[in-house]
Amino acid sequence: MNPHALDVLEFPRVLSLVAGRATTELGAERVRALTPRRDRDWLDAEHRRVAAVRAAIQGDDPWHPAAVPDLRQPLTRLRVIGTRWTGAELLAAAQLLRSSRTTRESLRDERRPSIVRAVLAPLVDRLLVARNEEDAIERTLLDDGSVKDDASAALRRIRRELRAAHGELVRILERAMGRLESHHRVADASVTVRNGRFVIPVRREGRGEVGGIVHNVSQSGATLFVEPPAAIEFGNRMRELEIDEQEEVDRILLALTDGLRPHREALVDTMDALAELDALFARARYANEFGCAPAEMVPARQGFAINDGRHPLLLAQAREDGRDVVPFDLAMAPGERTLLLSGPNTGGKTVLLKAVGLFSAMMQAGIPAPVGAESRVAIFDDAYADIGDEQSIAASLSTFSAHLKNLGEILRLATGDSLVLVDELGSGTDPVEGAALGWSILEELTRRGATTIASTHLGTLKELPAQVPGVVNASLQFDAVALAPTYRLIKGVPGRSYGISIARRLALPPAIVDRAEERLPQQERDLAALVEQLEKREEELDRLEKEASAIADDARRRIQEVIRREESVRTREREAERNARQEARRYLLDARAEIDRTIKDLKKQQADAVEEAAREARRKAEALAQKQGEQLDRLEREERNAARRAAQRTGGGGRAAEPRAEAPLAIGDAVEVGTLGGKVGRIVELRGKEAMVTVGALRLTVDPRTLRRTQLAPVVPAGTPVGDLPEVEASTEIDLRGMRPDEIDAMLLQALDAAIRADLPAMRIIHGKGTGALRDRVAELLTKESRVRNFRLGAWNEGGNGVTVAEFA
Repeated sequence: MNPHALDVLEFPRVLSLVAGRATTELGAERVRALTPRRDRDWLDAEHRRVAAVRAAIQGDDPWHPAAVPDLRQPLTRLRVIGTRWTGAELLAAAQLLRSSRTTRESLRDERRPSIVRAVLAPLVDRLLVARNEEDAIERTLLDDGSVKDDASAALRRIRRELRAAHGELVRILERAMGRLESHHRVADASVTVRNGRFVIPVRREGRGEVGGIVHNVSQSGATLFVEPPAAIEFGNRMRELEIDEQEEVDRILLALTDGLRPHREALVDTMDALAELDALFARARYANEFGCAPAEMVPARQGFAINDGRHPLLLAQAREDGRDVVPFDLAMAPGERTLLLSGPNTGGKTVLLKAVGLFSAMMQAGIPAPVGAESRVAIFDDAYADIGDEQSIAASLSTFSAHLKNLGEILRLATGDSLVLVDELGSGTDPVEGAALGWSILEELTRRGATTIASTHLGTLKELPAQVPGVVNASLQFDAVALAPTYRLIKGVPGRSYGISIARRLALPPAIVDRAEERLPQQERDLAALVEQLEKREEELDRLEKEASAIADDARRRIQEVIRREESVRTREREAERNARQEARRYLLDARAEIDRTIKDLKKQQADAVEEAAREARRKAEALAQKQGEQLDRLEREERNAARRAAQRTGGGGRAAEPRAEAPLAIGDAVEVGTLGGKVGRIVELRGKEAMVTVGALRLTVDPRTLRRTQLAPVVPAGTPVGDLPEVEASTEIDLRGMRPDEIDAMLLQALDAAIRADLPAMRIIHGKGTGALRDRVAELLTKESRVRNFRLGAWNEGGNGVTVAEFA
């Protein structure tokens, strides 16, 4: 876009605002250098990169750019063989290598969203990892850039000798100073350095007594700084050591520099990639801070739609002041090429014009714009703006002449893909002539197909939409009572000036205001009345729309409340039925226990007939208990179905999934056994209306209708053989090893039920030795079980203390 339009729109200020979010000067420079482009591939790639960085700086482990030192000048010198970097420059190089390595590791982390790793990969791949060179610099240099003593053996020796010579020299000078006569001494004097040599201060009259070399004189001339003869030799020795030290330091720095020299191009590329990442971070941070929703970019001729648009500079100032910005919505259909904006001053027309231009400029520069969701921002080949007073005394241009100069340039260059923004069209001259010129200009731009937004106060131009296809009126709402702007955009309705209303409000004499109204042309008064009626109707429609929206929201809330209450009632009904059936099952089991006791008594009196009757009674009791278990399983299925339906209703309004016909059960399927409270087993055989299922150590024959296929794997106790188990109605043992005491109750009781139904005389319960907790829990349960006649620990050949044998009545 042309620089004049960008300056008028204050685009450089927006760039500075975004650049302020960068963490380095190199990144900020990249942002300030951005310019709008229309290359669609570049735009899509750039906004994908910004979206990837937005994803990286959000979440539990937000990414933050590392420091990027500016090494452009040192890297340029590195081309020349023999050049040596300073310690500070080498430390900056180590920081650059460290930043490159940590950034590469962070952005390649598998925990990052896939968009981060995929989109930023080309930048991350450019980052150099040279750990040896990085460590070498950090081992050699201190934080201030000086070389460490242990950087080399020679340097360590030289500095040791230098410290010893320094100490001896100071002692010599202190002795020399101590031998001075009191009238030759300087009060509070001490050994000092002048011109690189160690000296002592002496009064001028003591010069002959001390001898040696004078290296400096005080400002008053009364004090001489003298190097005594005894110190000259040590001073020379120190100077030699200092020269040796500097030569060794230079050699070390040159070696470190030479280590970086082969990586010069890679270091340049690394610094460039890190600066680019920082520039992307600045744009992503700006987008997150100012609520910039992802917007679709569309060709200029397809129109645009701005939702919740906020002027970026006004929004930034409002955030600093703690105020809110009133957003605007503006949409132009493909057939609408010109928007004629009218209304009173201070209504926000200029802000809206600049905001629309800035949104496109920002998006075309790769910066998210402060717009709401589902916005569509147009891509223009150029933007032209005639906004504000550009009067120039030097160029002999009046305000009107400056406007005409800009408009002439616009008419010469604007195309059907351009954006034209004109503020106060037709102003600065006679209203009749200004309106005629404005009419012709807008008509030509509309015919050309340029996207034009123009503001005006001229009433004649408000009639343009009725005569020129593609032109549409719009206004910024004004509170006629408070005489204050609301900044709400109304499309399709021209605005009123409110000049006479404001004059009346500001207490101008009523007679003068009335005469002014009478002086208005009848056409103007009729148009103002029509616009006032349209505004009132718009306000009424807006009120009705808000009421309808509130009613709809209330209806939706009530529907959700009814659904919630209905589900609550159904849940309570199922809970009540479950409790009742559990109580019935408990009564039946108690009845069976009573039957067992009665049978025990009868066995003492009669034999076979009583035994057969007892078995029949037990079977009936077991059948009734099993029936209650099936009903409980049905309740659980209903609860799961109800929960699934509730999830579908609250799943965002999407279509519920269609039920799929479930495949018939097959051998090897993992299933939940309803008669065992949902325990997981596996089908080993299907025989007509019966299914053989293994549950742990148990093998049961059940009705297939009580089985439900599951993805859970059945628990197979340790030591239980897997394969074709013998066909028995129940197992003579159960293995509980590896389970916690609070997990064995249901499994043990179910095994006891199966064993008793199969008329087994006894059962081995394997619990292992361990801490004895399982053994104690088994004993506690068997003690409470009336169907168990006796239980004991296993004999030496039955498993010993790791087994309990339960004998049934």
